[in-house]
Amino acid sequence: MKAILFTLFFFSANWLFGQTGFPESWQGQWTGTLEIFTPAGKVQELPMELHILPKDTLPRAWSYTIIYGADKVAGTRPYELVEVDSAKGQYLIDEKNSIKMEAYLLGGKFFQWFEVQGSLLFTSTELVGEELVWEIISGNMEPVSVTGNQLLDSEDIPPVKTFPVGVLQRARLRRL
Repeated sequence: MKAILFTLFFFSANWLFGQTGFPESWQGQWTGTLEIFTPAGKVQELPMELHILPKDTLPRAWSYTIIYGADKVAGTRPYELVEVDSAKGQYLIDEKNSIKMEAYLLGGKFFQWFEVQGSLLFTSTELVGEELVWEIISGNMEPVSVTGNQLLDSEDIPPVKTFPVGVLQRARLRRL
């Protein structure tokens, strides 16, 4: 009987708290190398860490600390990941400096999409096997072209703006 109750509890807990495994299965201290690419190729690489550690708070939250470079003091970004509505995949990254950005879990990938100082940034993080693959793609908010915006064979074609992609930052991180 105890084995049956344990099995029911185990599967119920997995269903309630771990359908996606996020962020619990992502918890830990991750380390690797951040590579930065422009159209000219790889222009820089540096050490990077991501620490996702649970906090004892309501709403549920995790420290979400990013460390860039060898100088761990100067390179530390002490953010917080806050659960907004896990059933809808809605989270918040609180930078602890008045900046709070919505984030979304879709298909097992964690996304943010935001604009700052004329640049559009799109981030994605995904647990792939034993690695967290972390990427930021950025470019200018000024479109490089606008096409469409015409009537073609009695079909109203909407305008389509294309934006430049200027930088890709990618890190493959492994748990310490």
